[in-house]
Amino acid sequence: MTPIYKPASHKPVSALTIAGSDSSGGAGIQADLKTFHRLGVYGQSAVTLITAQNTTGVMAVHVLPVRLVEQQIDAVLSDIGAAAIKTGALGSAALIHAVAQRLKACPEIPLVADPVLISKHGHLLVDVDAKPEAIIALRDHLMPMATVITPNWFEAAALSCLPVTTPDQALTAARWLLAHGARAVLLKGGGESHFGSSDAAHDILVEPAGDTVLPGIRVATTHLHGSGCTFAAAITAYLALGQSLAEAALGAKAFIAQAIATAPGLGRGRGPVNHWA
Repeated sequence: MTPIYKPASHKPVSALTIAGSDSSGGAGIQADLKTFHRLGVYGQSAVTLITAQNTTGVMAVHVLPVRLVEQQIDAVLSDIGAAAIKTGALGSAALIHAVAQRLKACPEIPLVADPVLISKHGHLLVDVDAKPEAIIALRDHLMPMATVITPNWFEAAALSCLPVTTPDQALTAARWLLAHGARAVLLKGGGESHFGSSDAAHDILVEPAGDTVLPGIRVATTHLHGSGCTFAAAITAYLALGQSLAEAALGAKAFIAQAIATAPGLGRGRGPVNHWA
């Protein structure tokens, strides 16, 4: 039977992800675009780096030229535009500076900065030789522009230069980031660390006005590939749809919890979450 194509009943809102490509489809721009689509947002992308990876590991990372990334961003924002923007793995200090410079021209657009430094497989996604410079660029140039940053404990420690091995230390690092330019910090507990009991998988949104706990139940699974990207992308989608940051964070927490709980079990290693949840 020939399918019948119907025009959209309304003009969708759009979002832009500026991040790396995951050849296995579970993280990076692939996860972001799947999440945008699932939540009813038209997704666009500017690719910063290309990885060769699957569920068992990362085999190669190639950071794209700064000028090419700038041109991708310009192409999107000069035409369709974006109701919200997300950044993920940016690869180098030079790319972080370039992206921050481009986004200064659109301060009215909500920005979710996911400071991706390392993959779930333990592979660095920034230039190893320039890692300190990349962290400084993230903290001093991109972080102050963001509506919210979404670090896990490892990333919060790297950005704040503080030890983060306990919930109290994690909150101290988040509040340090607030005091040094962040507007809001969504601290992701992740699979290795958490707020609350061993059965909990709570995250926390730290804002100048106070903290909001995002409650969750821990799922016994290794299939968490792309969970951080998906969580941040869901926040971005909900912001694009006009929700407040607190509403977007709570909605995204529910989305990623379901995506983890229903992970399809693909691959021989750390499989992706379920973006159709």
